[in-house]
Amino acid sequence: MDSELLNILTKNGIKPKDIAFYKTAFTHRSYLNESKSAMESNERMEFLGDSVLSFITSSYLFNKRLKDTEGDLTNLRAFIVKTDSLAKASSKLGLGELLNLSKGEEISGGRNNPQLLANTFEALLGAVYLDLGIEEATKFVESTLLPIFKEEMEKGAPKDSKSLLQEQIQARMQTSPKYKILGTTGPDHAKKFTVGVFINNTLSGQGTGSNKQQAEEAAAEQALISLEKH
Repeated sequence: MDSELLNILTKNGIKPKDIAFYKTAFTHRSYLNESKSAMESNERMEFLGDSVLSFITSSYLFNKRLKDTEGDLTNLRAFIVKTDSLAKASSKLGLGELLNLSKGEEISGGRNNPQLLANTFEALLGAVYLDLGIEEATKFVESTLLPIFKEEMEKGAPKDSKSLLQEQIQARMQTSPKYKILGTTGPDHAKKFTVGVFINNTLSGQGTGSNKQQAEEAAAEQALISLEKH
């Protein structure tokens, strides 16, 4: 695992000083129950990496898109750092193959789970920050994640389904859609959320996702399709 890990890191311009940080970054919490040597999961590093990513992306957009308003910058940052985007970057880097998972998580497809891939990207960024500092962390984000969004960097983020639904409902009915969790399934580390979107207390769409954001987006998309039909 060490040689594979070093190969991935060096391929992406990371020259680790302390490999222990990176081993932790690739340790899913399910693995702790099956390993005698692993002492900590990557959840704390994911937490740190999330904040580091927000700072780096915000700083980059602030300097890149000089005419954007605060709202424009916020929308573009949200588009870039959402789960699907981070999972895409993580998959391109082959991070899922390096994850230490329990047998059960492995069997259930954990290596290709978008939420786990996104979490791993953030954990790895946290490790880079702890080991090498903010400059190297910035280089990593700018070379692996931001190039995926070249078009959006030039034109701005496309509006998501929630934003489009909000605009349409406010224009037609002078009200706002409300989102409610209808149910959850699965274990804590692989939960699925089902969310309903209500317009004037009427269920207008529902969707499922590995987090509330994804489920709300799916529900809004279904509601938009329903609105178009009527």
